[in-house]
Amino acid sequence: MDYIIIGILIIILILVVISITKNINEANITERLGKLELNVTKELGEFKNSLNKDFNELSLKQEEKLSMMNDKINERLDQNFEKTNKTFTNVLERLSKIDEAQKKIDSLSSDIVSLQGILTDKKTRGIFGEVTLKHILTTVFGEKNDKVYRMQYPLSNGSIVDSILFAPLPLGTIGIDSKFPLENYRNMVDKNNNASEREKYSKLFKNDVKKHIDAISEKYIIAGETSDQAIMFLPAEAIFAEINAYHSDIIDYAYKKKVWLCSPTTLISTLTVIQMIIKNIERDKYTSIIHDELNKLGTEFLRYKDRWDKLSRSIETVSRDVNDIHTTTEKITKRFDSISRVELNDRKDIKQ
Repeated sequence: MDYIIIGILIIILILVVISITKNINEANITERLGKLELNVTKELGEFKNSLNKDFNELSLKQEEKLSMMNDKINERLDQNFEKTNKTFTNVLERLSKIDEAQKKIDSLSSDIVSLQGILTDKKTRGIFGEVTLKHILTTVFGEKNDKVYRMQYPLSNGSIVDSILFAPLPLGTIGIDSKFPLENYRNMVDKNNNASEREKYSKLFKNDVKKHIDAISEKYIIAGETSDQAIMFLPAEAIFAEINAYHSDIIDYAYKKKVWLCSPTTLISTLTVIQMIIKNIERDKYTSIIHDELNKLGTEFLRYKDRWDKLSRSIETVSRDVNDIHTTTEKITKRFDSISRVELNDRKDIKQ
């Protein structure tokens, strides 16, 4: 019985211990949970404060970056606006220049049209060639240099050459005549014409040039009066280039007829060479005169040297005589001094 009671008491004791332990554990858990809640609340508060602080700092940084970006954007906008303004100003200036150029082109177009009108007529075309020829001669030799060239010069056979050039021998007097074969040349180089038509106009152009060569050879080459050669002046460089590039037979024909073909450029070169020859000949004319004058000057210089030598010898003789006179003068002066000193001494002795 006692064992049963003891067993029951032990069981009751175990139950009480378990109950007490349970109560203790529940109290600990509640306390821990309270502490945990406080810690969590505290950490949440700190986290919230930290988050608010970070957010504020982030907001400030974003505002600063946005402000910097805004400043840079404004600066670039100002720069782009300035560049755009300059570009616009340049465009306006160029447009004004283009407008001026357009006006000049319009004026040039009208001048070209008028020039085409001039070149269409044979008479005015001939005048144009003569004016160009005169301008070249004036440029090379000067205005109204009748000793070297003349315009519209009459020859003994009744012909009047556009210009005559008084070149030194062996060139002699050379006639220069202006010719401007244009109509058939234009048709020959016109791409709108077919090959057969252009070939036909090419033959006509050759005939025109050869006729001019024949006329110059017959009218302006006169034995005993002019040189045995003459110059055919072509005012258009294009025609001259066409002949030299594609019509060598015309060059050969002109050579046989002793006629030189010249464009404005080649005529200037030819006349410049002739001008140099004229200057060299003029200089050589005075070479003998200068040589004679130098010889005369040499003779006079020898005479001058001889006279100078004589004068030098005379000067030397006079110089020696002057030295001798100076020596004698010194001696006489010493004598006088000696005599003067003797008289003074004698007077002193008398007084004593």
